[in-house]
Amino acid sequence: MSTILWFTEIGMSDVPQVGGKNASLGEMVVNLADAGVRVPGGFATTADAYRDFLAEGGLDAKIRDTLTGLDVEDVTELARRGEQIRRLILDHPFPEALERDIRAGYDKLVAADTHPDEVTWAVRSSATAEDLPDASFAGQQETYLNIGGIDNILEAVKSVFASLYNDRAIAYRVHHGFVHDEVALSAGVQRMVRTDIGASGVMFTVDTESGFDRAVFITAAYGLGEAVVQGAVNPDEFYVYKPAIEEGRSGRDAIVSRTVGEKAVAMRYAEGTGIASATRWVDVDADERLRFSIDDDEVTELARHAIAIEKHYGRPMDIEWGRDGLDGRLYILQARPETVVSRRGEAGRSLSRFEIDRAAADATDVLVEGRSIGQRIGAGPVRVLRSIKEMDRVRPGDVLVAAITDPDWEPVMKRAAAIITERGGRTCHAAIIARELGVPAIVGTGDATTALADGQEVTVSCAEGDTGRVYRGLVPFQEHLTSLDEMPEIPVKLMMNVATPDQAFSFAALPNSGVGLARMEFIINRQIGVHPKALIERDSLAPELREQVDRLTAAYPSPTEFFVRRVVEGVSTIAAAFDPKPVIVRLSDFKSNEYANLLAGDIYEPDEENPMIGYRGAARYVSEGFRDCFALECEALRRVRDEMGLRNVKLMVPFVRTVAELDDVLEIMASHGLKRGENGLQVVMMCEVPVNYLLADEFLDRVDGFSIGSNDMTQLILGVDRDSGLVAHDFDERNPAVLKVLASVIETCRRRGKYVGICGQGPSDHPDLASWLVEQGIESMSLTPDTVVQTWLSLTGAQ
Repeated sequence: MSTILWFTEIGMSDVPQVGGKNASLGEMVVNLADAGVRVPGGFATTADAYRDFLAEGGLDAKIRDTLTGLDVEDVTELARRGEQIRRLILDHPFPEALERDIRAGYDKLVAADTHPDEVTWAVRSSATAEDLPDASFAGQQETYLNIGGIDNILEAVKSVFASLYNDRAIAYRVHHGFVHDEVALSAGVQRMVRTDIGASGVMFTVDTESGFDRAVFITAAYGLGEAVVQGAVNPDEFYVYKPAIEEGRSGRDAIVSRTVGEKAVAMRYAEGTGIASATRWVDVDADERLRFSIDDDEVTELARHAIAIEKHYGRPMDIEWGRDGLDGRLYILQARPETVVSRRGEAGRSLSRFEIDRAAADATDVLVEGRSIGQRIGAGPVRVLRSIKEMDRVRPGDVLVAAITDPDWEPVMKRAAAIITERGGRTCHAAIIARELGVPAIVGTGDATTALADGQEVTVSCAEGDTGRVYRGLVPFQEHLTSLDEMPEIPVKLMMNVATPDQAFSFAALPNSGVGLARMEFIINRQIGVHPKALIERDSLAPELREQVDRLTAAYPSPTEFFVRRVVEGVSTIAAAFDPKPVIVRLSDFKSNEYANLLAGDIYEPDEENPMIGYRGAARYVSEGFRDCFALECEALRRVRDEMGLRNVKLMVPFVRTVAELDDVLEIMASHGLKRGENGLQVVMMCEVPVNYLLADEFLDRVDGFSIGSNDMTQLILGVDRDSGLVAHDFDERNPAVLKVLASVIETCRRRGKYVGICGQGPSDHPDLASWLVEQGIESMSLTPDTVVQTWLSLTGAQ
């Protein structure tokens, strides 16, 4: 009987002998080397060897007796019996044949290594019911890093064996219907990649929140990967658009999103190489925290590896990777099937969407913010735990708050209404388990254990994009369930208004015909937060302000490149989410009082009496004081279309007062590589000023169509300031004068064969207005995402 098998002689058919993790390592070693996927070599002990180990001296019977009658919900008793079993295993000697083969295998590995005196090893657990398409077992058993010397290897292997009976692993098997005796363990001994002086992380071939399957999601941090997996750091995050790589477009330009994580600590090698002395935590230098831990070329190479692995396995994958700090190469350390999002899709195409009562949420305090996990909302009393020993304090429906959680907490995580941690990113164990349990979680808050009080009632919202918010009190919320399998045909295209990129992947799952309004100013506000003039004139800023700008832009080559790339990231995320459907990006339409709210904005913005009809829209682009800012915007949009290949992006010019002004804007855009008609570029115009209606033909001679901005058009026709509560009752898009203008604009566009849509709030708020617009022959209506399904059904009478 074989007690060990080499990675070069195993594959996925060997799961019963070496478990899912080790079988996958062998599968990649054998089949993906030609695709450039590098996997460190090693060997795995077999399930037969593990069972023989337990059989000697009747250890297996002692374990069964110890587990008899255990209620895993009693976490105190679970901990006591788990510790008892692990001690039995650790005190049990290896069979002679197994120890002999591990020693021989280790000697062979060391002798073959180019640095035999320095090389160390990872000893990984691999359960025979782990890393299967319907069972993740993420982090249920132990992994030991930087292990050196045969005695330490043998100790680590036995500790891996014992970890099959960690408290979390025992509870997980009970909760998921696995019989303890039927699960065996294999230990993998794999060459260490020097990520301790490099970087590491996790990547998914599907977006873990929305299920969007055309992007690779990558996390990265300095040092050993356990920092990311355990949730000890808030890592850098990247999204890479798969089609941009698969279709041979420039790989570097396939990155649609970059987020700098805090990366406050890193796990490094320690002086020893035993299981208790091999690693240590160190603080990361302040300057390094502000920079990305890997560069664009490395992000792209990782995405290529992820795509190759996904294609080989034929399903979404969860992959751990590392960059060796000595040779600079990227290695794949583990690959397992992604289970949470994949299972979500098995129930048919249905949409579950949580929505918080906006007015009630705005009326209370936001106590804590962090990264949202799960797109759900939960509420209940806070239960702050300082250590795992306090788990028995958690009651069903509590909001579990801790500095950090790991898989050991799984027995009580399933009780929680929501989970909040101070550290961790979206791919840490806490996040993975929360998704699997269907529990909303907010990770990386930084101060939750001090900002929230034990027993305090809170509402935890993960349904507002990437940012999760903890609200004071019990804020009302709803869950909307909609079947998307049989949406009826309707006589109009329903598009969406997408304010920010972080929800684009989720919104793309709704029935839609694309994006009718992507607001550039929202991208600038959320992703940049600095007045563009301050980035251009960085050197002349006051020292304190210059320091703030430098901190914000530290991860990018220059302040102006920060602006361009962040706009590229925001726009390309939305464009990629909806590709190949059209995405109409409105050029920035900040008013002066809104620009003034950006960092340094008060330095550059005028104080206007009525900014609503002041220095905004096209007037800015042609003014001498703003042309250099507009040039940055144009460069970003050019890159999205020409370098990233996202030609589904159309551009829209807002608030145009004169035909001459439109001519000037189009000329400036063309000078920056955005010439209407080149490379299929379409330019439309907001029809929102009465002059646009009065001179519709003249404007349409110069653009590809109109998108009616019913908000501004209504206020300017009726003379109603829509920001004034004193006259707001007179603001109504259904006023006969407004309808007369809208009907005329639609008729003119149809007569000219030009695009005509509407992107104002009216059709979202008033179903009768939406029906009227369809009767007039409007081509598309762009709605707020929360009203798309409702409006769709109302137009067919199906609601």
